[in-house]
Amino acid sequence: MTTTGHLDVRSTAEDEWRDDALCRNTDPELFFPIGTTGSAIIAIEEAKRLCTSCTVSNACLDFALETNQDSGVWGGHSEEERRAIRRVRAAEAQAARLSS
Repeated sequence: MTTTGHLDVRSTAEDEWRDDALCRNTDPELFFPIGTTGSAIIAIEEAKRLCTSCTVSNACLDFALETNQDSGVWGGHSEEERRAIRRVRAAEAQAARLSS
């Protein structure tokens, strides 16, 4: 991967997982609902349910975490869940730095 400014320039091979994503032909509004209450909760749960059947959900989640996707459902995880994963990883990285 080559980084130019804030944009990632990725090779086609690194993004091939997208070809197999179940969400590829699904309405994006399902994965990017507005808000976190009411109908948005239903959309988030439905999107996450679709992700459980997707063979590339781990690659999708990795992509979202690596590129700091802060909106929507990625790899079966909501915005809040990905923030929690980032916090845990940051704490683990800091602990590793302190112990070395």
